[in-house]
This record gives sequence, structure tokens and C-alpha cells, in this order.
Amino acid sequence: QVQLEESGGGLVQAGGSLRLSCSVSGSTFSSPGVGWFRQAPGKEREFLSAINWSGDRNGATVFDAESVRGRFTISRDNAKNTIYLQMNNLKPEDTAVYYCAFRKTGMAIKESLYDYWGQGTQVTVSS
Repeated sequence: QVQLEESGGGLVQAGGSLRLSCSVSGSTFSSPGVGWFRQAPGKEREFLSAINWSGDRNGATVFDAESVRGRFTISRDNAKNTIYLQMNNLKPEDTAVYYCAFRKTGMAIKESLYDYWGQGTQVTVSS
């Protein structure tokens, strides 16, 4: 059973930065993918970024949503089995619960294609 645990959320002022972490345990799959999503109050869950399970960002395949491209960066640490989401220049509209998700094989944009989810971490950006 794959388990994911997010951390790193909190309250930050507009223009600030946060780094979210997603610790992954229990995986025995050879080519999984991990994605970051968020859900704001009253809105549908939104895809942000995904990375395949191989090496750091420079050697990995990454896909970012246009809405966060240039501000959010996904990366991973093999030794720590952890996926990160570095978020810069945060805006009040980035306020949401942020989730990481695990897919047994490959990356995806659709949340329905992911097999396991974390509990989420709250990010609040004040103006």
C-alpha cells in the first residue's frame, strides 16, 4: 500500500514562497508518476504539475500546468523518496488545499488516473 504525506503548507504573504513536500512510502512500482493538485473552496480540484519517478528535475520528465508555469517547480529527491513543489511569487488566488497523488505507471493530468492520494496541506496567501 502506497502512502503519501504532504507537509510544508502554511500562511504566507503575497509575493512570498513556500516549499511543499510529499513523502512517498510503500511503492514497489518501477515507473510511477507523482502529481500535485490543489483545491480551493467551492472549486474543482486543479492539476498543477507532475513528474515521473526517475532522477532529479533535469533528468526527469515534468509537466506543468500553464497557470503555474514559471512560478511553481516540481522536483524529487530519490534518497528521501520525496517530491517537492517549490512555489514562488504566491498570490491570494493560490490559497487552497494542496494534494500530492501517486500513479502506478507514468504521469497524468486527470485526477481520476491517480491511484493514491495524500491528505492535503493548507496553503493560505494573504494580500
